[in-house]
Amino acid sequence: MIRFGLCCVFSKEPIKFVRATARYAGSLPKEERLRYLSLLCLENAASLKSALRYCANHNIGDFRIKSEIFPLKTHPEIGYTVETLPDFEEIKEAFLECRFFCRKHDIRTTFHPDQFIFLNSPSASVHESAVSELKYQAEVSSWVGADVINIHGGGAYEDKTAALKKLARNILTLPACVKERLTLENDDRTYAPSDLLPVCEQTGIPFVYDVHHHRCLSDGMSVKEATSRAAASWDREPLFHLSSPRGGWNVKNKRSHADYIDIVDFPREWLDLDVTVEVEAKAKELAVLRLMNEIQNRTGM
Repeated sequence: MIRFGLCCVFSKEPIKFVRATARYAGSLPKEERLRYLSLLCLENAASLKSALRYCANHNIGDFRIKSEIFPLKTHPEIGYTVETLPDFEEIKEAFLECRFFCRKHDIRTTFHPDQFIFLNSPSASVHESAVSELKYQAEVSSWVGADVINIHGGGAYEDKTAALKKLARNILTLPACVKERLTLENDDRTYAPSDLLPVCEQTGIPFVYDVHHHRCLSDGMSVKEATSRAAASWDREPLFHLSSPRGGWNVKNKRSHADYIDIVDFPREWLDLDVTVEVEAKAKELAVLRLMNEIQNRTGM
């Protein structure tokens, strides 16, 4: 059975996640800044519970959590450890409640850090920043029960083969709390499935197959083969990504995501799988619900 996933935010529902600007937060005295950030974290924890409740009420089985759910957590100048927040215990308890809710309602949660995570960067500082971000998301993942922290392959740095080898080496050095949740996803500019699947198979890291990206960056591998190899890389329920290009496949820029999913873009190879499909569409919950309805009408699932 397909578990459909909603990504991060809502289109129409009044469920909002708050952010903070480094400029404003940095202008506050340290104690006042931590109180301010602490309140934002509490607000985001409450919003996450509302988001999960919406998913449960609408048979949406997966929710991708915003990376910035702890605003400015890893900022290079005003970042903080969660234990220093005045409301730390209350915040942690609120996130643990989300985990219990997910268990009760069989909702999966995932993270997908922004694309500044470069584990194969030649810059030591960039690599350290990436590891720091992944450790933070692993900590929050342990509270909410998220089993995926998904990243892209990073840069090619004018030598894709060497970059992929470095990526594999650096993955193996990550802390266990990160490595047990880490996944790799193909992108639409640099790394196709045929590039990353060998890394996943070498390191034991699952592969998140994004079929839209694959259609933008073709590598000669069929959707059927990529689906099969991706699914085989998982020791738990596989996770795939789906989106449609804004304006269709005849436009020049096929990378931009449309508001909704064109049903013809849903791979037939996925229909009989037990898999999570996160819907990356601008209309968010409206797109997920429409796709679920169309799949059910066409297949009787």
